[in-house]
Formats: sequence, structure tokens, C-alpha cells
Amino acid sequence: MLPKAAEPSPRPDPAALLAWYDRHRRDLPWRSPPGQQADPYRVWLSEIMLQQTTVATVAPYFDRFVARFPEIRALAAASLDEVLHLWQGLGYYARARNLNACARAVVERHGGRFPDDPAALRALPGIGDYTAAAIAAIAFDRPVAAVDGNVERVVARLFAVRDKLPAAKPRLKTLAATLVPERRAGDFAQALMELGAVLCTPRRPRCVLCPWRGDCLATALGIAEELPAQADKPERPLRHGVAFWLARADGAVLLRRRPERGLLGGMIELPSTDWREAPWTESEAIGAAPAATAWRALPGTVQHGFTHFRLEMTLLAGTTAESIAGIWATPGDFKDYALPTLTKKLIKSALSAAPKP
Repeated sequence: MLPKAAEPSPRPDPAALLAWYDRHRRDLPWRSPPGQQADPYRVWLSEIMLQQTTVATVAPYFDRFVARFPEIRALAAASLDEVLHLWQGLGYYARARNLNACARAVVERHGGRFPDDPAALRALPGIGDYTAAAIAAIAFDRPVAAVDGNVERVVARLFAVRDKLPAAKPRLKTLAATLVPERRAGDFAQALMELGAVLCTPRRPRCVLCPWRGDCLATALGIAEELPAQADKPERPLRHGVAFWLARADGAVLLRRRPERGLLGGMIELPSTDWREAPWTESEAIGAAPAATAWRALPGTVQHGFTHFRLEMTLLAGTTAESIAGIWATPGDFKDYALPTLTKKLIKSALSAAPKP
């Protein structure tokens, strides 16, 4: 029996992809005009914002950020509260904390200029392998492979890599590096991401329009939509918590700041119990309440999803005349604080049901 013939290795032409990109590139707020050097600050800011988030969601946040902090020294001089306030709603708040820390590090260590070396970039807070490569390539034209989810998908299909993610990541990164040209490396990095975003999409890829269609093994084999293969994800566990809506006679409500490290670090929230696997009884929750008062359960539950678990919370409402340390604010002033989406959901639920003080 003859051995199975090896599949040919594709040899896509970077010039074909660049020509396609020159004709079809999207006009994005962080992207420099054709032929102009990219601003490392805007490249970095957009790459941090785009982690786990869509272009459509990020665009208005990006515009607000650069209007408030037009260059890195302005961001380095800002307080964490200012940054978190502008960030609220984008999620993954560690990114905002690292954004602030990274800006200060660039000013203190590099005189306000981003280094162009991937290793030096990786030494900065919040910058990993992908972000370092993206900044080095896009902002400084360094011939390095910036491999995000879009690029992984393009490369997996181009080379018909059937290994499942995330185990396939090292191989896909190695293959991506073989594609990078010496010239126009920054445009090539953006072109590869663009190809994955607009044509080589997860569902119903528009292969007929792809400049590399003739070199794509997955297209030739008819398996493009099956790649990249994904390992089965375990079901996210459900956790439970109870939040406290504690009001004073003047209408102010008690808020608190979460610890800077950890989930939703540095954000402002309603006091609450820990989040745990077992539901809380009312008597258990009252034992963790911020004040001794007549607590009343409010109707309904608030559902929220995090990356690794789902959360279900209920609310207890009460009033107090005690002097309790914390942040006291009326609902009309909540907009002045950096509130995560979970807290906004809880506030909305409480305001619709809580008795007036």
C-alpha cells in the first residue's frame, strides 16, 4: 500500500495580500493614513482595548480616551479613578489598571517613548507576546508575527492545521512567522488581521474574495469552516452572592471600592457577600452585611457572566442612621464613579424595587 502523499505547503504571496489591503482596508480611528508612520501610543491603546472586545464596541471608547488623554504623558499623569471611569463597560478591568501602570512605566523608563524592541515592550505592564509583536510591527515596521485570533484562523486554514486550539497555538505562531515580509511588515500585520476580520471569518468565510484563495489548503479540501478546531470548553460554574442596598435618610447609598488586585480591581460597587458555589440563606447574608438594620429582600435576581464563571446575585435593602465608613453617594451621583456592568445591573434592580428612605 502506497503511503499517503503529503499535502503541498502553500506559498502565499505577501504582495497579493498587501495589494488587497491597500484597496479594502477599513478606516479605523487608531489606524494611520496610508503611507504615514503609525503612532505607537494609539497602536498600543487600541491593542489593549481590542483584547476580548470587538472593533464596533471599542471605537467610541478609543475616541473618548484619546480626547481625554491625547498622548502618553497625559495618561501617565491621570489617576486610576479617571482611567477606570472612562473604561467602565469595556470589561476585563485589569487591562485598565495595566494601561495606567504601563503609561507611567513608559514615561519613567523610556522618556515617554515606546521602545521598538519586542522584548523591551514585553517588560512593560500589561503587554504580552501578542501586543508586543503588534506594536513592534505596526508602529515600528519590525518584521515580527503578531498572532491574534483572526491571524490564528487565517493560518490554520491556509496550512490546513487540524490540531485543536489552544494546543495548536505554538505551531500557528511558527507558521505565521514564515509569512512576514521584510518590507511593509506593519501593513502586513494589519492586513493579516483584516483578512481574518472581514473575509476569513469564523462562519461562512468569503473565500471567493480572498487574495490567497489559490494557496489555501483548507479551501482546496473544503474544510475552511471547520478550522481552526477548538477543544471542548468546560461549562462555566455558577456562583452566588448577595448585595446590600444600604440607604441613609438623605438618599445617599453606601458604596465601596474593590481591592486593586483581582476581579474588577479598583472599581466601585455595592457592598456584598463573597461569591460562592452554594446559594446564601438570608440569615447567612445578613451576617456579612455592612450594618445592623432591618434588611428586606428585594424581588428578582441579577445574572452576570464572567470569563470563567456565571454569577447570580440577590439584593437586600435597608436603611441606617449610623456613621459607616465608605463611599456615600446619591443615585444621581453614581455616574461620577467607575462602576462595572455588574454593579449597574444591581443598581437598576434596586432602584426599581427598593423602598424610599
